[in-house]
Amino acid sequence: MQNEQLVALQRVQGLLDVTRLVGSDRSLDSVLSEIARTISESLGFAGVAFNLYRPAWDDFVVSTVHGSDAMCTTLLGETYDWSVWELPLDGRFERRGAYFIPEGAIDWDREELGARYVPTGGQSSRDNAWVPGDELFVPCRHSDGHLLGIVSVGEPVSGLRPSDDQLDLLVAIVSLTARALQSAQEAVEAARHRAALEQLLQISSRLPQHHSIDEVLQEVCDGVAGALDFQKVMIELVDTESGVLVPRAVAGWPSLAGAPAWRVTVDEIRPLLDPAFEIEGCYLVAQTTALARTPVRSAFTSTMNGRGPWAWSHHWLVVPLYDDTGEIVGRIWADDPGDRLLPTASRLQALRVFANQAMMAVIAAGHVEQLRAQADRDPLTGLLNRRAFMRELEAEIERSRRYGRPLALALGDLDDFKAINDSDGHPGGDRALEEVAALLEGTLRASDFVFRIGGDEFALLLPETGAEAAAEAAARIADALPLGISFGIALLPDIGGTSNELIGRADQALYDAKRSKGAVRFAA
Repeated sequence: MQNEQLVALQRVQGLLDVTRLVGSDRSLDSVLSEIARTISESLGFAGVAFNLYRPAWDDFVVSTVHGSDAMCTTLLGETYDWSVWELPLDGRFERRGAYFIPEGAIDWDREELGARYVPTGGQSSRDNAWVPGDELFVPCRHSDGHLLGIVSVGEPVSGLRPSDDQLDLLVAIVSLTARALQSAQEAVEAARHRAALEQLLQISSRLPQHHSIDEVLQEVCDGVAGALDFQKVMIELVDTESGVLVPRAVAGWPSLAGAPAWRVTVDEIRPLLDPAFEIEGCYLVAQTTALARTPVRSAFTSTMNGRGPWAWSHHWLVVPLYDDTGEIVGRIWADDPGDRLLPTASRLQALRVFANQAMMAVIAAGHVEQLRAQADRDPLTGLLNRRAFMRELEAEIERSRRYGRPLALALGDLDDFKAINDSDGHPGGDRALEEVAALLEGTLRASDFVFRIGGDEFALLLPETGAEAAAEAAARIADALPLGISFGIALLPDIGGTSNELIGRADQALYDAKRSKGAVRFAA
């Protein structure tokens, strides 16, 4: 008998070693099915069920059944809370690491105990015969001691209750099973982590190609959501004027307009950045603690919550973003993990590294935006220059035609500006131009554009503006200016053609207006 057990154990050991080696290439379901089949064939049990622990729900699900169709139909997919296992895993039923519960020792008819399979058929008359209602469970534990699952076996082919030797062999096999299951789960997590890192690496390589801060932030947002499996992600940056964190990119909402805007300052979120909550440079805070430390956030609550010590339960995950001086300039906020679990340290480490790379790209994009802004600005007045004028004019003409909306282009020229230069010199002329620029910006709508396109020539681009409104805007400017100014105005859709044709018509109208000084003329 000892030799037979040794052979069986060696057989299972070899199989589980192979399972462990190829775990990264096999699904967890296939590993469990192979284990259940091996237990059945090696130890002679017709029924084997695997109750797999689910950390997201802190319960057990029957994930694998090797047995009759009736057994599969009854048990497969059933879930059991921890409280269900407190009875059968009581110390009074423990035998050599397994738990044998004779029929009648527990009232299984109690509804809260859930589904149970009892095979039909007669009972052997032999001594120590297995009774159809007998139950035999073996805990399957992780190397750190926590439960990975519980193996349930029944219907012994011998018709007898297990001997001590058989229980020793069963416990040994389940111990090897735990090692194989642990390896399989770790392989799944490792593959997931490797895929996430590869995806983040690909995104990181693209970040320097973006010349806009918002483009970088949106790519980062999408990367955190896709690679690290958070269904809601938002990036906020500090508004330099108000000091408030303002949403700049989101994933999980159709647009920024639909995302929550909590309008908190960096100082208001500092209590969350306590070393007690820090994991790999990220800060994971329980909701009750977070609410007690910061202003109440509204308009959002987590939906991907679970139960138990490993589950996400309305947690707050904050990743501060630092500039090149070490100051906090924003944060990544992530919520609703797809697996409903608290993120692992390796997952948070990847998030922190990615956030650092993202900030390098944001800083670089910011420099590009500053250079672009300088290239688009007139150094004297600060107004947009001719280069920016041509670009914005093309964009607004395209928008006007696409949506069938009016557009007004007004070219303005100061009257008798040469006389100012002659009397006050060029410094006096420069001051006059600066005052004109400030008045133009202060008079027009926020949606309008003002450009300095020449010495004393200005251009106004007025979207959603027809002839009457354009004439009123020109008159309002002329009345406010101490200097005289003449305007020539061209309108879409009254005038078709290209941007050059629109400019030519407005320029001709300005030429006609200059004859009268301080006049407004429309292109024919």
